[in-house]
Amino acid sequence: MLDFDLAEMYEVENRALKQAVKRNLDRFPNDFMFQLTRKEWQELITNCDKLPEGVKFSPATPFAFAEQGVSMLSSVLKSKKAIQVNIAIMRAFVFIRQYALSHRDLTEKLKELENKYDKQFEGVYEALDYLIKKDKQQDNQKERKRIGFETDATKNGTSTHPK
Repeated sequence: MLDFDLAEMYEVENRALKQAVKRNLDRFPNDFMFQLTRKEWQELITNCDKLPEGVKFSPATPFAFAEQGVSMLSSVLKSKKAIQVNIAIMRAFVFIRQYALSHRDLTEKLKELENKYDKQFEGVYEALDYLIKKDKQQDNQKERKRIGFETDATKNGTSTHPK
């Protein structure tokens, strides 16, 4: 966002916003905020017809703020709106931290339950595995050609003797 839009949002004069930023430059690293070059500013004026008339002819190029810069700006401005925004940001961070902690606790409890029940069901898993392997062995036995004496009943599959 550009400084003149943020000045309106935070209900301060653009001049006051720029002064606050210049007094607190150490709070605004390059990934939080930068100042547009003359060339960038002219290109923006050329491409954007929605810019306010007063800013188009300003002698100073505007500051451009990233998300973190917008948040940091709320901590250096003195307007009531900026203070309210800063308080809301702090409350959001506290809420997110509490949520993350409770989420971590739930994850740990789920892992404990999983380990507990995995041990209890280990015997069940072994029994199921044994039954699956036993069924496969029986299928292999059925496919095997029988050896020995054959009668007409065993050839037709009507034998009363188990195979």
